[in-house]
Amino acid sequence: MGWDNPKHKYRLDGEWIESSPEEKDSGVLVVKKLNMSWQRALAAQKANHILGCIKRSAASRSREVILPLCSGETPPGEVHPGLGHPNIRRIWT
Repeated sequence: MGWDNPKHKYRLDGEWIESSPEEKDSGVLVVKKLNMSWQRALAAQKANHILGCIKRSAASRSREVILPLCSGETPPGEVHPGLGHPNIRRIWT
């Protein structure tokens, strides 16, 4: 009994819900049968969407807000190491 029990049947508003191999994790739909490269592609698509939102949001901000995020080590247009994974370089164009 309880969540994530494949043998337990669940109801929603009095109707039985069919079991599904899909799960929702952080807004990314993960199907257990997918291979890892497909899951990485889905995660990359989600990350690029979020980066696009950040870019559009940052484009509307003043220079006084954006400049403190950039250190002398980070060239303009690149993501500051504190804002992303240190081994991934994302250039905004």
